[in-house]
Amino acid sequence: MKNQKTRRLAAVMFTDIVGYTALMQQDEKAAVRIRAHHREEFQQNHKTYNGEIVQYFGDGTLSVFQSGVEAVQCAIALQKSLQKGEPVPLRIGLHVGDIVFDGTEIYGDGVNFASRIESMGVAGAILLSEKLNDELKNHKDISTVSLGHFELKNISQPVEVFAVANDGIIIPEASQLKGKQKTNDKTIAVLPFVNMSTSEENEYFSDGITEEIINALAKIKSLKVTSRTSSFFFKNKNIPIKQIGKELNVSAILEGSVRRSGDLVRITAQLIQTKDDFHFWSETWDRKLENIFEIQDEVSLLIADKLREHFGHFEIQEHLVKKQTDSIDAYEYSLKAKFHSNKWNLEDMQIAISLYQKALELDPNHTKSLVGLADAYSFMATCGFMSFEEGWGKTAQLINQALQIDDQLPGAYHQLANLSFFTACDFNQSYKHNKKAIEINPNYVEAQQFMSFLYILSGEKEKSRQHLDIALSIDPLSQETLFFSAYLDYMLENYSKSLEQLNSCLKANPKNIPAHAVTYLCLLKLERYDEVIHYFDGEFSDIVILGEKTGAIALAYALKKDQANTAKYLNLLIEQSKEPDGFTADSYLFMMYAIMSETEKAFEWIRQGIENKSSLLMLRFADPMVNAIKDDPRYAEYQKVIFNLDSTSPKTKKKKEILNEGEIASYSKRLLDHIQVEKPYLDPNLSLRSLANQIDIHPNQLSWLINDQLGKNFNEFINHYRVETFKQIAKDPKNSHVTLIGLAYDSGFNSKTVFNTYFKKETGLTPKQFLKQ
Repeated sequence: MKNQKTRRLAAVMFTDIVGYTALMQQDEKAAVRIRAHHREEFQQNHKTYNGEIVQYFGDGTLSVFQSGVEAVQCAIALQKSLQKGEPVPLRIGLHVGDIVFDGTEIYGDGVNFASRIESMGVAGAILLSEKLNDELKNHKDISTVSLGHFELKNISQPVEVFAVANDGIIIPEASQLKGKQKTNDKTIAVLPFVNMSTSEENEYFSDGITEEIINALAKIKSLKVTSRTSSFFFKNKNIPIKQIGKELNVSAILEGSVRRSGDLVRITAQLIQTKDDFHFWSETWDRKLENIFEIQDEVSLLIADKLREHFGHFEIQEHLVKKQTDSIDAYEYSLKAKFHSNKWNLEDMQIAISLYQKALELDPNHTKSLVGLADAYSFMATCGFMSFEEGWGKTAQLINQALQIDDQLPGAYHQLANLSFFTACDFNQSYKHNKKAIEINPNYVEAQQFMSFLYILSGEKEKSRQHLDIALSIDPLSQETLFFSAYLDYMLENYSKSLEQLNSCLKANPKNIPAHAVTYLCLLKLERYDEVIHYFDGEFSDIVILGEKTGAIALAYALKKDQANTAKYLNLLIEQSKEPDGFTADSYLFMMYAIMSETEKAFEWIRQGIENKSSLLMLRFADPMVNAIKDDPRYAEYQKVIFNLDSTSPKTKKKKEILNEGEIASYSKRLLDHIQVEKPYLDPNLSLRSLANQIDIHPNQLSWLINDQLGKNFNEFINHYRVETFKQIAKDPKNSHVTLIGLAYDSGFNSKTVFNTYFKKETGLTPKQFLKQ
């Protein structure tokens, strides 16, 4: 192969030591040691997995394999071996493609592709092309997750990039990769509407309008809507739209204002394309407050229409907002309650409970208040501000009451999932309820977070990552989403990465109880035992449940092999587990038995946990802290019992075609004939709905027809005819006295910006350049 030109298909591996140049400048001896360690492991593992080293270049390498599976196995072995001793920060990129050897070098599309993927990576990660990932689907010992689609240099189309997700391998977030992530055009963030009322007390009202629009748009299944938490992060912050769009990875931003005066309300809104800060639509509504739900529906539908016209087809329901109540006062109490509950602290939550109760006194069937009050009680029970039984009992009662009124409430099903998990210890029911919440509203971020949590507990790593990625795309700035990301890293045994994210969560909220709980588990796994023993000496002691504190210290002494203190804290833990609320201490006993190699006691705890429906059984069963018992055959048997997902899935209804072949031909002809004869595009107020009405077709059908059959969105389709009209009338000497913008208006445009944007998009020229030609 060395002395002849050959072409073949191969798996190509590129590697690179991250930060090697800087290390050479700081500590040359350390850099030389790291490179020597790298080359030794590189050669040894390539021999094991039948790889051929083609080239070393500085701190980088290029090699090839006949098997894609062996290439990935080699990469996994390399990353794991290079973490031992003095760690080597290596990034690896792999691809299967066509390569050429000419005797001195290797080149070809396969080489270029692998190089581009490797350059995107981070230390400790292994990135793969979609083509290579397809070859791994039947290999259970190799786990991968998608990181999304990226635009790579000299690669014409965006490509999907995957990461190896095996234990001990770093899984980077999409935002960490160096490639430009492809933005989904059908994405929007609704920024908090500005309160323009004279009273600052109306802040809750403008916030409520914003939330209702977010919730309404989130019902459109093909539209990805940024969740409230991330949108409200930018409240009262003067940040450029382009930057907000980039941070939230959305193609459109909706911003607006609310002015309330007595029983009148004025709402203004405008849509902005984030890529080029292009304001493509705005509107103002003056309405009576008594019609607030009709206003919200009207505003949401019009926004959805304009997004579809600008970015492409998706189906829109006939209504997006239902009338909640006949009592405006009840509605206002619920808005004020939500305003306080969103602050997530004891004082504000007590205020919220009082306000929700006032709303329900006025309208006992107000589902928003029923679900909101249920959320408040579950918060109180989870954080220990109310007894477990009382808090969850009230939650169950309120949720069931809400579902009897309306069985399409995603928040209610998500609460049922929590109830099934934490009170009934029923994984299957928890999964079904949470799945129902996602089916009703795929943008319901709490359900996506919880689904990631359920899947990682049951060992479904790839599915867990998929749902977490959805949650991150909907709510990337939410501390709750970031906590679930850290928890997933902990469960995948990426302890350093998890700890880094947990520290960020605790910096934002030092009283984040779940973040503390996982933090000292990470510290234990990183063998930082003394830090855990003294973790509770400071300001956090008062917010941590007693059993949690005793359990963490007991684990630290046990792992430290301090027999005297282990016995002391184990006895203390046993005593605390006997208390009425001792379930937390009891769950730590299970982990203690596992690390102390008291296997029989550990499995007896599992048996009793199943029998007694222990609320923390499922949470502790899969924890890395009990890895010592996972090879026992009984562990796999109990895993099937605990995580008994119903494998029988309901038959999915075949989606009805929007238009059949005959209708496509008929409606296409009717549309194009109407355009040629009636010239509806000359009306600057033409919308997709009004055009659909003119040719007697449903708006969803017309949207699909234009997008799928004509390959354009509505605005591109209509503005093409307007541009062509402008080109004709601009060349006519009779119109030489009319200004360019006047001619644009005569062609059907109603905005100078829109005219210039679409004219250049169609012709590649400005209107003036076109006329000069």
